Amino acid sequence: MKEKAVRARANLARFRPGQREGFYESFFQRANHPTRPLAFWIRYTLFSPAGRPEAAEGELWAVYFDGETGRHAVAKREVPFSSGCSFARDSFSVTVDGAVLGPGRLTGAAGEGDAAIAWDLTYRGGGEPLLLLPAALYDAPLPKAKSLVGAPLAVYSGVVRAFGRDVDVSGWVGSQNHNWGTKHTDLYAWGQVAAFDSHPDSFLEVATARLKIGPLWTPRMTPLVLRHGGEEIALSSLGRAFRAEASFDYFTWTFRTETDRLSVEGRISASAGDFVGLAYRNPPGGVKHCLNTKIAACSLTLRRKNLGREVGVETLTTARRAAFEILTDDRGHGVTIRA
Repeated sequence: MKEKAVRARANLARFRPGQREGFYESFFQRANHPTRPLAFWIRYTLFSPAGRPEAAEGELWAVYFDGETGRHAVAKREVPFSSGCSFARDSFSVTVDGAVLGPGRLTGAAGEGDAAIAWDLTYRGGGEPLLLLPAALYDAPLPKAKSLVGAPLAVYSGVVRAFGRDVDVSGWVGSQNHNWGTKHTDLYAWGQVAAFDSHPDSFLEVATARLKIGPLWTPRMTPLVLRHGGEEIALSSLGRAFRAEASFDYFTWTFRTETDRLSVEGRISASAGDFVGLAYRNPPGGVKHCLNTKIAACSLTLRRKNLGREVGVETLTTARRAAFEILTDDRGHGVTIRA
């Protein structure tokens, strides 16, 4: 019942206007061209610094990734939250200074001149919302950052305008996502594949995270959910997440998690030129760096077991359709911060 309730509230805002506890909340959409290394990422965000609700702002972020030319358009727009921004708590309705997002539609623009990006999009499908965390944690004090996928495998139509030209994104597959919290995760790698090249009906959501509690760091946690072959494989309980193996640097991430019935092992990677750097303000203070790409590669191996013996192996791959982000305080990554 708890899981059903969380799914029903997947796209309802959690922010309470005027609250003094710092908060961020984002609804983002992203999708890939079916065969070419092209992608878009669009994010509607509110940011409210701790203790200063009067300084809350609405933000629009947009990136158009072009892996063929190596040029990526990046745009950001900030406005006072009191200037025409709303994140509804009782329906899926988001407005940031005239840009709107709701069920099946999003429109808006950010940036100026050569850096401008505009969008007028619809989307359909996606299936049931996907929870990366155990359902009980979405209303718990920890972790302080929550995330879910409101519409996995969403199919987009319409136009994204970048570099002064219109890009028809009809038929691009991606997802609609929602995250929020009082503090950004201290260190994480996040990945997603919405339709593998080899298995177009399969969807992967995975993260490896470490939290800092006072002066101490937690061990790595790696929750993973795979929808494949009509089955949801959720390896996301706290015990399972802590027992998983994972390692990442700036541009390569490997992970492995298992039960007595199956194991999932994966690798997500991209070149430095596939990333853009973004600066995320943290509600308690400070700024995190996000290394962001939506044109990474992913290889995933699913092994079935019976009584300890391997009884089946499947490999899911995509050459340039994986989302891959690193959030860090380190400044030695070498990726230019674009917004």
